[in-house]
Amino acid sequence: MYKYFPQTEDDLQAMMEKVGVRTLDDLYAQIPDAIRFKGDYQLPSEMSEMEVRELFEKLGSQNKQLTCFAGYGVYDHYTPSVIPSLLQRSEFLTSYTPYQAEISQGTLHYIFEYQSMMAELTGMAISNASMYDGTTACAEAMMMTVAAGKKQNKVLVSAGLNPKTREVLDTYALHQGIELVTIPLEDGITKLSALRSQLSTNDGVAGVIVQQPNVYGIVEDFTGFAEACHEQKALFVIDSVAADLAVLKTPGEWGADIAVGDGQSLGIPMQFGGPYVGYMCCTEKLIRKMPGRIVGMTKDNRDQRAFVLTLQAREQHIRRQKATSNICSNQSLMALFVTIYMSLMGKQGLKDSAQLSYAGAHYLCDELLKTGRFTLAYDQPFFNEFYVKYDGDADTLYQRFIEAGILGGVRYEEGFLFAVTEKRTKEEIDNLVKIAAL
Repeated sequence: MYKYFPQTEDDLQAMMEKVGVRTLDDLYAQIPDAIRFKGDYQLPSEMSEMEVRELFEKLGSQNKQLTCFAGYGVYDHYTPSVIPSLLQRSEFLTSYTPYQAEISQGTLHYIFEYQSMMAELTGMAISNASMYDGTTACAEAMMMTVAAGKKQNKVLVSAGLNPKTREVLDTYALHQGIELVTIPLEDGITKLSALRSQLSTNDGVAGVIVQQPNVYGIVEDFTGFAEACHEQKALFVIDSVAADLAVLKTPGEWGADIAVGDGQSLGIPMQFGGPYVGYMCCTEKLIRKMPGRIVGMTKDNRDQRAFVLTLQAREQHIRRQKATSNICSNQSLMALFVTIYMSLMGKQGLKDSAQLSYAGAHYLCDELLKTGRFTLAYDQPFFNEFYVKYDGDADTLYQRFIEAGILGGVRYEEGFLFAVTEKRTKEEIDNLVKIAAL
């Protein structure tokens, strides 16, 4: 009856007797009859491999591929074609959880390289490996600040943080007894004076979270932020898009205690929302508050280079109920993905990609403003994403973009958030502007 289940009928009967029921129906008796499914499952008949491939090709052909000018935390960057091939190498793909170093050198090696690259990219001392995505990485950073602050349970969050990330923070905070306080924006940015005001009027602040560039794409000036936080014994957290750090001032240079964000921009395709990879880096003094694991390099008894788990003291299988995080496994395959990407691109390649994205975004912005239908919401410096207001029916324009095969930014508040990456050509940008000018 259950040919793919390991339990026999005798096993099932023994388990039911143990919990005090006679049948499987008795086991689910508390489920209301009105919501129980009693029909037959609509499962297709079996297919050959060729038939399955044809089926999914037909399903996939229904997807409409759009030229992407949307960002809002996820960006359409170039993926070198060699990455999928390298991902499938057996020493990487089949080595999962690296608790036994002697059989997990492939996994431990690339995690070590990932940590080294992310620490350099963010300008921080320590990197873990790794987080599920950027939003949960930010939530973990929020909890780190409270864990480090002991009796302090307030965290100040800039209104420039992506609202999707803020929703995740709200969910985590609700069940962790953390109080979140918003730092309002002034002219699209987080002002130092606003931060100082919030720090002075709120007792027990454990941390401050800002985003760079912020949700409007604006590159903010965080001069004095770290000092203001540290004067009040609060930790300073910067959430950034990983690829942008190739040219922007790093969290380490801003004096951040924790740097978090999403690594999707490091070549991971958008692929309907995941899987992605969150990164987290911090100062050395916070290493024991950091979730996840840290891989180190050593030598074995033959004096050969070897990689081992150096630290995993915060995970639940070590500290059990005293753990302040349940992050144990990680997006290791995606960490390998971005490690290969950064290795292939190199420092100059990452900079070139970022500069092309910057140039394309500024060209698009200038051309949209020339139409007379758009205005830049804030006169602030931006990187590869910007927010404009539209003199017209924004929803109708957005639909015109879709009909023309263009994902025309993200409808945000009263206007559009447009993002440009190195993949967008001048012809594609000009086509979008032509449609927008109608």
